[in-house]
Amino acid sequence: MAETYYGTGRRKCAIARVWLTPGEGKIFVNGREFKEYLGRPVLEILVQSPFVTLGIEGRYDVRATTTGGGISGQAGALRLGISRALLELDSEFRSSLKRAGFLTRDSRVKERKKYGRKKARRGFQFVKR
Repeated sequence: MAETYYGTGRRKCAIARVWLTPGEGKIFVNGREFKEYLGRPVLEILVQSPFVTLGIEGRYDVRATTTGGGISGQAGALRLGISRALLELDSEFRSSLKRAGFLTRDSRVKERKKYGRKKARRGFQFVKR
């Protein structure tokens, strides 16, 4: 059995559980090819960025399950999960991943709606007459 490395990523309300195995660079998210799942080239680049930064694209297969949030939040969670799994693979990668900002959890989440307001900060439209 091939060596498997695990990483968890979170972004907004999305959670990604990522397993890395040596292979030919296939990425599957929730049982589907990641290009088909994400659907946007920008998000595809985002998910592949840890491999590109380290110069090891095409060497590891990724199998991931994502839940919660939307597609872009899940893509960000995938990137963090892949980065953490790569750290488990080799701790030498830490400096370059850290420099690229892939190990920092993006803590921005939607602000809660307040009473007396239409959204979190936007008030109701003022009517003079």
